[in-house]
Amino acid sequence: MTSATSGGGDSDRTIPDSADLLVVGAGPAGSAAAAHAALSGLDVVLLDSARFPRDKTCGDGLTPRARSAMHQLGLAAFLADRPRITGLELNGWGARQRVEWPDSPFGRYGSAVPRTELDDAIRLFAVDQGAHMVEGAKAIDAEVTGGRLESVTVTRGGERSHISAKSVIVADGVRSVLGKSLGRTWHRDTAYGVAARSYAASDRSTDEWMGSHLELHGTDGELLPGYGWVFPLGDGTVNLGVGALATAKRPAAMALRPVLEHYARMVTDEWRLSAAPERMVSALLPMGGAVTGVAGVNWMLIGDAAACVNPLNGEGIDYALETAEAAVAMVAAESDFTRAWPAHLRNEYGQVFAAARRAAGLLTMPQTVPVLGRPGIRSAALMSAVVRVMGNLMTPDDTDLIARAWRTAGSAAIRFESRPPFT
Repeated sequence: MTSATSGGGDSDRTIPDSADLLVVGAGPAGSAAAAHAALSGLDVVLLDSARFPRDKTCGDGLTPRARSAMHQLGLAAFLADRPRITGLELNGWGARQRVEWPDSPFGRYGSAVPRTELDDAIRLFAVDQGAHMVEGAKAIDAEVTGGRLESVTVTRGGERSHISAKSVIVADGVRSVLGKSLGRTWHRDTAYGVAARSYAASDRSTDEWMGSHLELHGTDGELLPGYGWVFPLGDGTVNLGVGALATAKRPAAMALRPVLEHYARMVTDEWRLSAAPERMVSALLPMGGAVTGVAGVNWMLIGDAAACVNPLNGEGIDYALETAEAAVAMVAAESDFTRAWPAHLRNEYGQVFAAARRAAGLLTMPQTVPVLGRPGIRSAALMSAVVRVMGNLMTPDDTDLIARAWRTAGSAAIRFESRPPFT
């Protein structure tokens, strides 16, 4: 490789023209992939259009599964002084349930870290392992021959350059500019998410519970097909947000900013907010493997770019870290990713995504929300199952009734879907 950047990726340094592995996108998925690959001895270029630290629309919460993946990556010390989250405080229809994270192979605690800090920490970890960072450079196109990606076209400062690589991992997020140029298509006939996030000063910022409001109302009092959240960050602030589920047939017809402002007023006393929410941003989110075109001969999509996101709540950091590790393992083991990578994603996540997509589709209809939510919020057993599903805490090894029923629902959904996850 010639003329690589390192560390901060200063703009006056030359963009490399080749690498063993090019990783496009330095969010959790891309940076984790770069770290794993560099640790395995590969010559890795990690490229991102932003300059770090940078923000990202997110709830900032880490489930026990995501926290466990961070530990396995080697970032346990980074989380050592972060909040230790016991579980979810679920609210709605005049009831409240505090549900601890269930016992699982991932541990009993979650956490919460602002994405400006989390993403930068994983990126810097990748650089420390030997990955070469290039910031402020956008991958916009690719030269492909017979399914093999020959080179990636990059722009920075008005200039174009090309990077060739033996393998390419695409982790450039929900819109995935490079993925789209490679044929990635996002299908919105299944549930997708719309969300808005903000930060607010709170006297409960050191709380051990994540707040979740399953009954979300608009400014006129109308019930919305969505939910609200308050995640304590341990630094005097909380992450405060609202999300809604939608499909192409039932788009989320809600103005997010006024709904978020209304929700903030609703929880001000409960969460002891001392100021109005700030830094409001919003985003769309593909979910549940609702994309096609996730791999070619020597390239594959991971994380958000591959719609590896829980369709019920938008959680995807754990899947980002997991798909990063699996992708690097496939780089070492396979000569052609075209069928192998989609097959891996379907095997790992297909059933749970299919079941969650079907459930999320029901929740896009406001009339079903109280029918399911009003009795559900009053059942500790049912809410425990909900938290387990929302936290991505079921594994293929689980043999209890809830796990078997969820997998059965997923298998049935796959049989009846015209486009199962990742197909």
